[in-house]
Amino acid sequence: MFTQPETWVAIAFVILMAGFVYLGVHRTVLTALDHRSARIKADLDDARRLKEEAAKVLEQYKARRATAEREADEIVANAKAEAERIASEAKARMEDFVARRTKTAEGKIALAEAQALADVRAAAAEAAVAAASTILSQSVKGKVADDLLAKGITEVRQKLN
Repeated sequence: MFTQPETWVAIAFVILMAGFVYLGVHRTVLTALDHRSARIKADLDDARRLKEEAAKVLEQYKARRATAEREADEIVANAKAEAERIASEAKARMEDFVARRTKTAEGKIALAEAQALADVRAAAAEAAVAAASTILSQSVKGKVADDLLAKGITEVRQKLN
């Protein structure tokens, strides 16, 4: 039995283990394993805490993004409404401007028509006076003719103007 190498390996192993127990290596190994276990547990707790914080931050950013999108939509809607309001005001001002210009032009046209009518009446009165004076001067002579002519011219001017 002592000639077998396995026996000597077993005896050496038992002696080694007895030496480890005598020196307290098993306590050192267990302490190191306990420390490592505690460190791994602390790392896992930190990782879990960081994951929860990251989830909270992600939710906050999602909420901020949703708020920003709503605000952007509101800004776009307000801008469109403002543009439509400005366009309608500009259209109303343009229509008012055109109406005033049309009224002014119609007034000028009416004034020009009245002036033209007055000019035509004046020209007709002058022509009638000239014709009457020519006819009367040829048919009536003397002082009576001059008085009649002056009186007739005055009456015609008053009636035509």
